[in-house]
Amino acid sequence: MELTNRNIMRFYFVSFKKNRNFAQKSQYIGIMNLTEIGKTIKERRGMLGVNQRTVSELSGVAVNTLVAIERGEGNPQISTLMELLNTIGLEIEIKPKVMEYETM
Repeated sequence: MELTNRNIMRFYFVSFKKNRNFAQKSQYIGIMNLTEIGKTIKERRGMLGVNQRTVSELSGVAVNTLVAIERGEGNPQISTLMELLNTIGLEIEIKPKVMEYETM
C-alpha cells in the first residue's frame, strides 16, 4: 500500500475516533481526582494549623461539606471549592491537556 497524504489523514481520523474518550486518566499526567484534592486540602489545613470548623466559618462552606471533600467523598460545586481553596491559600490551574494523539 502506497502512503499518500490521503491515507495518512485517514489513519489519523480513525485513530482519533478510536480515542474519542477524552477523559481517560491514562492519557494524562498530573491529573487530580477528588480524593487527591481532598487530601491536599487537609494537608494544607494542617500546615496552617487550623481545624475544620475554623476553615468552615472563614470560607462559608458547611463543616459536613468540608469533611466530605477532605475524605474524597464530596462532589462540590466549583464555586464551593473555589471559596474553600481561596480561604486556605490554594488555587486551581486550568490549562490545555496534551492528548495522546497529539504526541504521535
